[in-house]
Amino acid sequence: MTLAVKRKESHRLRVAADAVSATLPPLLVSARRIAASVTMGSHGRRRAGVGDSFWQFRPYSKDDTPQAIDWRQTAKFGTVFVREREWVAAQTAAVWCDTSPSMRYRSSPKLPTKAERAAVMMLAMAELLIDGGERIIRLTADGRAQRAAAAGRLAVAQMADAVAGELLADAPESSMPSFASALPRHATVILISDFLAPLEDIAAALSGLTRQGVVGHMVQVLDPAEETLPFSGRIRFIGLEKEGATVIDRAEEARAAYMRKLAAHRDGLKAIVASAGWSFGLHHTDRTPQATMAALHNAVTSHFR
Repeated sequence: MTLAVKRKESHRLRVAADAVSATLPPLLVSARRIAASVTMGSHGRRRAGVGDSFWQFRPYSKDDTPQAIDWRQTAKFGTVFVREREWVAAQTAAVWCDTSPSMRYRSSPKLPTKAERAAVMMLAMAELLIDGGERIIRLTADGRAQRAAAAGRLAVAQMADAVAGELLADAPESSMPSFASALPRHATVILISDFLAPLEDIAAALSGLTRQGVVGHMVQVLDPAEETLPFSGRIRFIGLEKEGATVIDRAEEARAAYMRKLAAHRDGLKAIVASAGWSFGLHHTDRTPQATMAALHNAVTSHFR
C-alpha cells in the first residue's frame, strides 16, 4: 500500500465524516456546554465569553478579592465587575469501529460496506466530540488504545489515517477484542460493529470495560439484507470469516426462522448493554447516518456533565 493511496482513502473518509457531522445541529454541542455545571469537580465546558477558563462577568460582592475585579469592564459600565472563571475539565471518549472480515459485506454496490459506514460514523463522532472540547482515544482492532487521549483536529486526522490503513489492508481473521487497555477515569466508550459474534464472546469482550466502570454506547451496523434476508430460491452463502459455505434450497422458507434468530440475538445484545448501564443503537447502511449519530451524540454528551 503506497502512502499516496493511504492518504487518499484517509481523505475520503474524513470528507464523508465531515458531511455527517456538519448536518447535525451545532447548537447540540453548545447546549450541552451551557447546561453543564460550573462548580468545582463538574464538567465545566460552559462559558459566556472567550477563553477556556472564562465564564462571565458579575457584580462585585464582599466575598471577592480586589484582584478579581475587571477594571476595563468596570470602567465601561460604571459598576464594579469581577471576571468569574470556571474549572474546565475535558472528558475523554474512547472510540472503536470494527473493520474485521464480516464488516466488509455489502449486499449492493450502491451501498457502503459495514466497515466503511462504521469508520465514517466513528470519525464523525470524533469530530463532534473534538468540537465540544473533549479528548478522544481510538481503540485499535485488537481493542488497545492507539495512543494517549488527545484533542484537536490532528487527533482526528491521525485516527482517520489509521482506520484508512485498516480498511485498505486485507482483513485478518477476527474475534471480539478484549478491550483490556486501562482508560481514564470516567471515560466514555463508543463501540461500532455488526456485533454478530456469539453473545458469550461479546459479553466476555466487554467485561474488561465494565470492570473499569466506564460509560458505554454500542451501535450495531447491519446491511439491510442481513436484517430481512430478501433472497429466494437456491442460494449459496459464503462466510467472510472462514466459516465455509452453506447452501439453502429455498431461502424464502428460511426467512422467518432467520429473522427470529436475529431478533433473539439483538435482544441478547440489549440485555448485555442494559446490565452494564450502557446504551444501544441500530443503524442500517441503506439509511443516512444522521439520525443514529444525533441519538448517539445525545447519549454520549448527556454523561458529560
